[in-house]
Amino acid sequence: METIERGKRVLGIDLATDPRWVNLAELELEEILSDHAYCEQKATTSCISLIQRYPERTELVQELMPIVTEEWGHFRLVVAEMTKRGMSLGRQRKDQYVNRLRDFMKRANNREEKLLHELMICAMIEARSCERFRLLSLHISEEELQAFYHRFMVSEAGHYKLFLKLAKLYFTDEVALAKWQEMLQFEAELLADMEIRGDRMH
Repeated sequence: METIERGKRVLGIDLATDPRWVNLAELELEEILSDHAYCEQKATTSCISLIQRYPERTELVQELMPIVTEEWGHFRLVVAEMTKRGMSLGRQRKDQYVNRLRDFMKRANNREEKLLHELMICAMIEARSCERFRLLSLHISEEELQAFYHRFMVSEAGHYKLFLKLAKLYFTDEVALAKWQEMLQFEAELLADMEIRGDRMH
């Protein structure tokens, strides 16, 4: 439990993942790997979408271009791992977690506020994903998968900070941090209310 709490503090999130999640994920390995793959694909798409909608934001474009490449590379790595294990990618699942985050942040009054909301959503998803990669790297029983998820944790550890950095750049530290605290509180309440599922990364 100490390692879980420490990971929570490092990432700044308000609620640690229930430790039972790793055990459930291990029982549904094909499902969790498939869901992970689609999470990487959606992260790629989200960054591309931000670049397309805000091309005048030079810093955003420059910062997100390498993330697009990295996230798509991660998608390919997860699919390759599944193929090696004789697993199928399957169809994309609805992501209740992400949909609820978007519902919470959707009431933007203008294009600029919409950008702030999108940066907060991306930051939250990245922080929670990294926390769960860390749990898998520490507690899943197969050593090969521990190493696999450790690489993902290290690679993605700074992504949520990047989105927060962009929010601070465009909306000031005070505005960005206030919105982030609002998001953290909602996300903690959301997870506390959601069923623990081993077939979902979130």
